[in-house]
Amino acid sequence: MGIGATRRSAVTLTTAGVFAFSGTVYLGVRNLLAGQADRARQTIPKAWDLPPRADGIYGPDDTEVQPFRRGANVDLHLMVFGDSTATGYGCRSAGEVPGALIAKALAQRTGLRIRLSTKAIVGATSNGLAGQVDAMFVAGPPPDVAVIMIGANDVTALNSIAGSVQRLRCAVKRLRASGAVVIVGTCPKFGAISAIPRPLRWVAHARACQLARAQTLAVKAAGGIAVPFADFRAREFHDSPGLLFAADQYHPSAAGYALAAGQMIPALCAVLDRPDSRVGASSG
Repeated sequence: MGIGATRRSAVTLTTAGVFAFSGTVYLGVRNLLAGQADRARQTIPKAWDLPPRADGIYGPDDTEVQPFRRGANVDLHLMVFGDSTATGYGCRSAGEVPGALIAKALAQRTGLRIRLSTKAIVGATSNGLAGQVDAMFVAGPPPDVAVIMIGANDVTALNSIAGSVQRLRCAVKRLRASGAVVIVGTCPKFGAISAIPRPLRWVAHARACQLARAQTLAVKAAGGIAVPFADFRAREFHDSPGLLFAADQYHPSAAGYALAAGQMIPALCAVLDRPDSRVGASSG
């Protein structure tokens, strides 16, 4: 989901719930939401652990990721931006994180050597996207493919929908201007997250759906490809929460991340087959 300071964010969501009932809200409703925020803070642990690092080179016949060294022969550079969903927070091994799953799938389907680099940060909101893109330009040449997963923290932090979308649009435009193909996983739904009780969960769910719709329009307008994570979070996570959620019942498990990556891989393969997509030999 990409929540770095989730427990604090639950309090912020209480404010959203009160605003949602503005004009008719009763003190009892406000107290209920405040109490549920306290329960969510106690249930969801803070994200202290670092996610596994999966960066390196993925070859079509390799059984293990190879470390990247400057000057190495690479056909395509994949870079991942965003929040803890993008980092694979909660995974136990590097091979389970979304970037690794996508890189391995691309290598196997295309026969290319894929370099994976991760700029995503646990706890990031759209406010941090510009800095992640800046770090990319400082580190070296831009990637051939950029994957962005962002939005959940904007919901819990009560960042404005318009501001969040504008920051995402700017990041996509910068990456597209550098020549990268850009795939964006839009904000997931909150409806299946049992760690956030109802009706507080409904408030988060409504904001997440609104943000995801606005992100889709903005990404398309900026020349990127939007993948609706809201769809993948719905039925499967409701039906199999023990399998698809991590122990905190908030972040996805390895199986949940595999489901997310599976949503993005077909879209990525499809756009790379287009004549106007950039797939060049990358090195260094």
